Amino acid sequence: MKKIRLSYCFLALAINVFAQNDIPKSTSPNKPKLVIGIVIDQMRWDFLYRYTDRYTAGGFKRLINNGFNCENTLIPYLPTYTAPGHTCIYTGSVPAIHGIIGNNWYVRQLQKDWYCSDDSSVSTLGSTSAAGKMSPVNLWTTTITDELKLSTNFRSKVIGIALKDRGAILPAGHSANAAYWYDNSNGAFITSTYYMKQLPEWVIQFNNKKLPDQYLQQNWNTLYPIATYVNSTADDKVYENKLPKEKNTFPHITADISKDKYGVLRSTPYGNTLTIEMAKAAIEGEKLGQSTETDFLTVSFSSTDYIGHAMGPNSIEAEDTYLRLDKELQAFFLFLDKTIGIGKYTLFLTADHGAAHVPGFLKEYHIPAESSEDSMMKKELNTEVARKLNITNVVERVINSQIYLRNDLGDNDMNSVKKSVISALLKYPEIAMAVDLQQISNATVAEPIKKMIINGYNQKLSGDIQYIYKPQYIDGANKGTTHGSWNPYDTHIPLLWYGWGIKKGKTNRETYMTDIAATVAALLHIQMPSGCVGKVIEEAIK
Repeated sequence: MKKIRLSYCFLALAINVFAQNDIPKSTSPNKPKLVIGIVIDQMRWDFLYRYTDRYTAGGFKRLINNGFNCENTLIPYLPTYTAPGHTCIYTGSVPAIHGIIGNNWYVRQLQKDWYCSDDSSVSTLGSTSAAGKMSPVNLWTTTITDELKLSTNFRSKVIGIALKDRGAILPAGHSANAAYWYDNSNGAFITSTYYMKQLPEWVIQFNNKKLPDQYLQQNWNTLYPIATYVNSTADDKVYENKLPKEKNTFPHITADISKDKYGVLRSTPYGNTLTIEMAKAAIEGEKLGQSTETDFLTVSFSSTDYIGHAMGPNSIEAEDTYLRLDKELQAFFLFLDKTIGIGKYTLFLTADHGAAHVPGFLKEYHIPAESSEDSMMKKELNTEVARKLNITNVVERVINSQIYLRNDLGDNDMNSVKKSVISALLKYPEIAMAVDLQQISNATVAEPIKKMIINGYNQKLSGDIQYIYKPQYIDGANKGTTHGSWNPYDTHIPLLWYGWGIKKGKTNRETYMTDIAATVAALLHIQMPSGCVGKVIEEAIK
């Protein structure tokens, strides 16, 4: 019996050795050295193709042709603003769950507005201004970057970079090694004591280069002869804003700007240039992608949003900005190839929201559009309710297309007030619908919009009534544009995947912003963020 047992042992061992030898050895790593998340603030989906005839082979086209393209990616909540957008991408969640319901929102208990990244308990590092008193303290859930840190027992490094504080802080998450953002007061990248006690030497050295001064001295003229910008409207339009102290046409003489010159940099393509250079410096300074664990770099390009707001999507400024950004992305991807290694990093590129066309531009072509400022709405609604119900000062705040009512009204009065306010809102020619947020599931609202309102409604933080503008109608002045609506121009965003673990191809099926974090989690074999409601985009993963 012992000989038989011994024979079985040798046979099992031989089978096991044969099976192991029969397994082909993989030449690719079992995980990426670095994940890079790129968010282009206010990039409409159609910008992937609008300027494609002049995009380089190595920028956007490199991702489209050699990566995976989710052509029909949508935002599933309201409002479509920067802070909720960045938060949704990295949490896989919606404002109803993650708590970032806008860039700002009204806090009834304090009777004041609250900024998404505000944190008075921390101090600025890198400047004497208050611009660094920021942290992710208002974010309720974890991010995919937090989950990466948790999965490696915090050996992975996570760095967030953007001109906007919210574009750096919210993607990097609670446990990031650092988030860095731009300060108008000194033209430097700063952070807060939430992350560290002093700036790293590499950040100090980067700021000492004074790159914003060098960029502004170059002025801003078109990359190509201005007559060749056939995908934009004429340069001189009254509905476009100006850079300070100059006309709203090319060339923009930034070298002559002295007042708030570092703030003006945000509204030029040089803000994107500065962001890419900071991203490169972070990779080198923090040695990202050089350890045995996967690191994560989040990069948000904010200048596209500032320029889009000021000039609109159909401006020559917008076209020139994207042509320049495409060239800079090409150079950045080559830097990643050299520094991290081809096939050794994973990258996704998306947007936090889109933008509406400038109403003035649309009206030139007989498309119905209008801008309407809601600054007088509070007074007008209070006057109407007082006239009808003899109840005064019921509206406390109008923000994020929501009405906050006094919460000391009895049930009967509250119901009457809500009906009165909704009735008054529907008399505004620019408003298409208005609903009681606590009764939205019973409201007769088109299903896609209803779902987006529900996903954006946070029971503790949101207002009482939501109103929706007609298509092409925006809340704003008569120059420039904005975003925030449910319409495709605000909610249809690009989503491109590239690199390690990513297939080549595309899908036209409906995917969502919330799916990004879930897909990264599946790719890295880590837990999804704590509030994630997204689904894995299986087609994109090898």
